[in-house]
Amino acid sequence: MSVPEWVQDLVSWAWARHHNVLSWYIRPLFLLPYCYFAYRRSAWGILLTLLALVTSMAWFPAPEQSSPGVQEMLDAERDYLLSDWTPVKVLIGLLVPLTFLGVAVALWRRSVAWALVVINGAVLFKAVWTFWFSGTEGALTHLPAALIGLALVDAVVLLVARWLRRRSPAVPPALT
Repeated sequence: MSVPEWVQDLVSWAWARHHNVLSWYIRPLFLLPYCYFAYRRSAWGILLTLLALVTSMAWFPAPEQSSPGVQEMLDAERDYLLSDWTPVKVLIGLLVPLTFLGVAVALWRRSVAWALVVINGAVLFKAVWTFWFSGTEGALTHLPAALIGLALVDAVVLLVARWLRRRSPAVPPALT
């Protein structure tokens, strides 16, 4: 299958910008509006957040030079994505949309705890995947962005959940 030249140019342009680690730090923060819109049951908000997430790798300028760890991590990611797709690899790839679906369903049903279980499990899986498929330097370069993003998302989601609990009036027990 032949890919049009303009698509190849666009992907190359975006991939060069993906080397800017600012995009690595901002990406986990998209879970915050995603969680908000899932809790509010806004399909449009969820879709717009996913669109922003997908395009965010190209928001920052390409760095003049990438560190060896960044280069190692992105080379491993590119090699993984461009190599043959086995059934196991397809199942692993399906974890990404299933994770987003799991978070949305949990929050749609007002289960903040289950949403956090899914989010934390996904980040843990991604960290293990990174160490498995990238070298140590690449994985260690990626780890701070993942852990800082996870800590911020967990903290904000827990604070908002606590605020919502305090805000809602106490419901008296039913009289039977």
